[in-house]
Amino acid sequence: MLKFTADHEWLKIEGVIATVGITAFAAEQLGDLVFVELPDVGANFSKGDDAATVESVKAASEVYCPLDGEIVEVNEAIVADPSLVNSDPMGNGWFFKLKLKNAGDADGLLEEAAYKELTA
Repeated sequence: MLKFTADHEWLKIEGVIATVGITAFAAEQLGDLVFVELPDVGANFSKGDDAATVESVKAASEVYCPLDGEIVEVNEAIVADPSLVNSDPMGNGWFFKLKLKNAGDADGLLEEAAYKELTA
């Protein structure tokens, strides 16, 4: 299941694990990323908390935790090569995997069509 937030994060939810990243729209708005800081594995976040930081040639921005949960994996590849986020934001450019506290909370997030309408 693919969901989106109004803050331009995407989530691919499989069971209680959500892979989280920023959308192509967000990556395009930021420009070429030069730095990514990821959360620590084992860290717990609430919905809306600052979970990661990205810096581009244009600006620095926070990546928010889209739902309550615990970080179970981070994508070290984007720390070594932030351009992966620009070239493949919804694939190899993912940020972290979150073990959801309550998977049902994802029902309150946007479907792809609603997100596309938001960014049109």
